[in-house]
Amino acid sequence: MLAMELRTIQSARPSNNSLSTDYSRIGLSPFIKWAGGKSSLIDHLLPFVPLRLSNYYEPFLGGGALFLAICGRSTKFNAFLSDTNRDLINAFMIVKTRPFDLIRRLARLRSEYKATRSKEDYYYDRRGWKPRTLLDLAARFIFLNKTCYNGLYRVNPRGVFNVPFGHHKNPRIFDEENINRISRALKDTHTRLNAVDYKKSTAKCGPGDLVYLDPPYHPSSRTASFTDYTPNGFVQEDQEELAEVFSQLVDRGCLVLQSNSDTHLIRDLYRGHRVQSLLVNRPINCIGTERRGFKELIILGIPTRNRSRHRLKHYSQTILS
Repeated sequence: MLAMELRTIQSARPSNNSLSTDYSRIGLSPFIKWAGGKSSLIDHLLPFVPLRLSNYYEPFLGGGALFLAICGRSTKFNAFLSDTNRDLINAFMIVKTRPFDLIRRLARLRSEYKATRSKEDYYYDRRGWKPRTLLDLAARFIFLNKTCYNGLYRVNPRGVFNVPFGHHKNPRIFDEENINRISRALKDTHTRLNAVDYKKSTAKCGPGDLVYLDPPYHPSSRTASFTDYTPNGFVQEDQEELAEVFSQLVDRGCLVLQSNSDTHLIRDLYRGHRVQSLLVNRPINCIGTERRGFKELIILGIPTRNRSRHRLKHYSQTILS
């Protein structure tokens, strides 16, 4: 069902509106690697984003791949980006407000890292470092993300980052041009960044707003769970509560898009909404051959016609019928 609607939306678009997701061309890609990052799903997600937006909400920010892809198309909208990970939000804030200073800090860390004999010792020294400024905190966060094991972000019950060294041969710690372009995109979209949970960040969403939810996925098996992005994790009860909020947002007139794992629980929770199953790769797995062939869902919540269709007039009329 969703595939048919996707084709309808695509055919309704004017031919001069390119939806290319070639990041090398548009110059915007996530400045961090994130477990569950959506770069591989962009071609499936972006067609459901209206050509013209007023307000865009992304409360499980992570690397922000969809936000950046939208910015590659247009920055004429207001963005509200949030996550419960305070270090992540601080990094985005520093990218937005102090890109030049951040680049200088990262360049120094990169130079020291390349010059040291034992990169592993240097990594653990930086991991144990407790920065006194938000700028240094952001630089440390990005450096560790690019040099740790498989680009993971994991914390212990005390909230302390505890991912081991990654043994990368030549990690690209930062891309100066990319950071500058992301900074401009964050400014052009008047982005508001907050370290709050998704319920608080979407409390003021209204008719015509687009909300993209990318929660920690419901595990497809007992050994597939990885939800320790924050000390509290994200368990089944959280998935059930999220489904309730999803429906509430749709009832309030929001267009709601979600990605999650294709499991019986998730299908049952979103039975009244449109879903599309996809086979995707998950680059966070440590074994390359086990990164392929995972089933995921795209879930679409469409507001009722009489409450918000006038606010979504640039969206496909067929999908709202």
